[in-house]
Amino acid sequence: MPLHLEPLDMSVELEGYKSVLIVSCPICPPVSLATDGGSPLMEFFRSGIKTGAYEDYVREVRKSLEERGVKTGVFTSYLPCTAMCLWTKGQRNRLWKRAKDYEAALVMGCESARYTVEETLKNTDCRVLLGMRLVGITNATLKFEFPLTAKLEDLARVKANEVIQDDSHQRPMI
Repeated sequence: MPLHLEPLDMSVELEGYKSVLIVSCPICPPVSLATDGGSPLMEFFRSGIKTGAYEDYVREVRKSLEERGVKTGVFTSYLPCTAMCLWTKGQRNRLWKRAKDYEAALVMGCESARYTVEETLKNTDCRVLLGMRLVGITNATLKFEFPLTAKLEDLARVKANEVIQDDSHQRPMI
């Protein structure tokens, strides 16, 4: 049930920064870009566990920033938990150590990923910016092909908002 995210044009918001760390969730953004482009989720012998379409996008973002003289870096964490919204204290500490030398953190993920980064970096001078927006939820069938290639088939985009009939059991939002 990965969230379907759409990249935002952040060129105006990133003007004036001398350093930007791209903080990436390794689940929803790669799934989103792979399904949008019809490319494999993973081709192990070509790109390991990374998604080619997403890695190409991150390279483009870095290139456009570096052409303007901006120092860039990329941070993601796979273990022990891949989903950025569920990162452990250890993963968050590694992000804090890496991001403290940057002026901005560009989050490639959902609002929950942004919240993780914002909370982690709240005592730093690093400004947190969200680089993607939620447009739905991806539903698909995972298919494995030889040699070690994972694809998503039977794609469906599900609306991200649901109508709740009885909200008496709902917790308040933060």
